[in-house]
Amino acid sequence: MQSVSEWAALNFGKCELGDKRRTQRLVRLAEQVASNPAASLPDQTEHWKDLKAAYRLFDREEVTFAAIARPHWQLTRQAARGRCLVIGDTTEIDFGRFRQIAGIGETGNGSGQGFLLHNALLVQADTAALVGVAGQAIYYRRKNRKSHRRQNAAQRLARQRESQLWNQVIDDIGPPAAGVEYVHVFDRGADSFEVYCHLRQNQNGWVIRAGKLNRYVLAGPGQQRMSLQKYLPQLTALGRYTLALRARPGQPARQALLEVRVGQVHIPRPRHVSPEIRRLNPQPIPMNVVEVVEVQAPPGVTPIRWVLLTSLPASTWEEACLVIEYYEQRWLIEEYHKALKTGCRTESRQLQTTDRLEALVGLTSVVALRLLQLKSLARVAPDVPAQQVVPRIWLQMLKLARRNLSRVHDLTVGQFFRQVAMLGGFLGRKGDGDPGWITIWRGWEKLNTFVFAASKLKLTA
Repeated sequence: MQSVSEWAALNFGKCELGDKRRTQRLVRLAEQVASNPAASLPDQTEHWKDLKAAYRLFDREEVTFAAIARPHWQLTRQAARGRCLVIGDTTEIDFGRFRQIAGIGETGNGSGQGFLLHNALLVQADTAALVGVAGQAIYYRRKNRKSHRRQNAAQRLARQRESQLWNQVIDDIGPPAAGVEYVHVFDRGADSFEVYCHLRQNQNGWVIRAGKLNRYVLAGPGQQRMSLQKYLPQLTALGRYTLALRARPGQPARQALLEVRVGQVHIPRPRHVSPEIRRLNPQPIPMNVVEVVEVQAPPGVTPIRWVLLTSLPASTWEEACLVIEYYEQRWLIEEYHKALKTGCRTESRQLQTTDRLEALVGLTSVVALRLLQLKSLARVAPDVPAQQVVPRIWLQMLKLARRNLSRVHDLTVGQFFRQVAMLGGFLGRKGDGDPGWITIWRGWEKLNTFVFAASKLKLTA
């Protein structure tokens, strides 16, 4: 694991901001933000001159969201090897309803203000290692959208739409390099004929949860036209497996018995498509269907049901299980959004223009990825010695912060992050499970305080 200064130089040292001094300032600011990600800008920069420099940096027209984040996107794509999952979704960045922010858009049902941020994480399929953020896009909802309700289908497809975020990021990421395969993993919001067209154009695969079971497909003998819902009972059952479900509010932990069923369909072009898709004149798109259905669900519980549409083969038990395994990795994008909002407190930033806020989100987006990588490392390689991947100064400071640790350099990666969480209030009992984000961030804040003090005193690793 790189030190904060090495990480900042790698991810931001090649940003093209119109002046090398601005890039140097960004690298310094990234180091300060990553050292204390949940703090405010005044606390992160510490000195008034550094805070003024940060404000001046964000005020420059060359310092945009894309200018800051794109070098990291490029590094991520260059690091891809073999088959990679591209896990995408959109989240709202909500700055509250009462602040005065020039040029801001709506969030939620109109009660908040902010913008939509679409993110795509790149994950190695074979190891589940988190490589980085492969692409992002921002979208502003108009504050008065009542006129959209009076538009017909053709008019809605011709204007700019939120759903185009999926296509925009797919196209920005583009086709994979030689020897690399992209499999995009999306939830129901991406179940769109246009999305499938963009994925095929970029030579990408997909695993997407169906959101429209009433859509028409071509299936069965003679490729009959029927709804997907009507076709699902014709799927072939391959087998069953048991899934352990964690406790959730109002629902205790339980074991779910799931049946896996498979089939094949072609999705025809819908009646109304955008002008871009109409020009392509696409043929029906072939894909496989993998349905996961809970059987013998307890009374009063909504049974689990996933209907997955995929470009990957899914005729055997092993192939279908691999498709399901890829879809189960989708939770990583939710964890990333927590890192962005809770770990970096992005929505609490008090900048007063959208240009400044966008630039800051470009920075915190990469910082959040670093935080998620640190947490994911404990899951992917918990038994690796911590001293192989964690800077020694972190281990030294952890020993100071956790005085009952006698042999801190013998810690594994999993034990190291558990001790960090205990700094933040995690009890660490046998039945406590994995620590949550809040205790992790509190622990990191304390550990970073020790590391920062050591750097000021010029302690060496």
